[in-house]
Amino acid sequence: MIRRHLLRTAGALAATVLAAAGVLAATGTSASAVRTVYYDASRAGEFRTNFDQAAQIWNSNVSTVRLLPATPGNITIYVDNGWPRAQTTSLGNGRVWMGWEAVNEGYNRTRIATHEIGHILGLPDKRTGLCSDLMSGSSAPVSCANATPSAAEASRVNQLFAGSLAATTVTGKTYVWVGGEAAPSVVGGGTAGAHDAP
Repeated sequence: MIRRHLLRTAGALAATVLAAAGVLAATGTSASAVRTVYYDASRAGEFRTNFDQAAQIWNSNVSTVRLLPATPGNITIYVDNGWPRAQTTSLGNGRVWMGWEAVNEGYNRTRIATHEIGHILGLPDKRTGLCSDLMSGSSAPVSCANATPSAAEASRVNQLFAGSLAATTVTGKTYVWVGGEAAPSVVGGGTAGAHDAP
């Protein structure tokens, strides 16, 4: 009789703990609900600081994913002479190129870095032309220095990493700073441009 009572009590306690964990995860308040994505900027050269700043910006604006430096990482960052671009392999995984083409035209380095990481975090290009939209990319004026995602962009990343939205990231999808989304391409190395906009 006592044993049966203890088993019922333990079962009820376990159900309460699981329910509470579900509520915490749904609201994003549980530390275990945060996914860590590591970025490898060891090949980023003089742009390393820009990618570190981009990671801090994302970490300050989203709650379901945290970007931390590591070698190797989920995100590998390269530099070349082409246009900046990102190739996704899955949500939170892929490659980013900081291309000198946009830097030489005067685009803000940290905005580029934050924008390209945004693709790896599941955001597509939205060419609104607004400086306030991080994912507007090169459609915003060259003088735009805003490197902070809008509330809507941050919310979408939070939802994707919380699992409350279906991830739209497709293996092999490449986004290019100028010219929009590029055709899927095979990318290797990082010294030569895998896909440069015309």
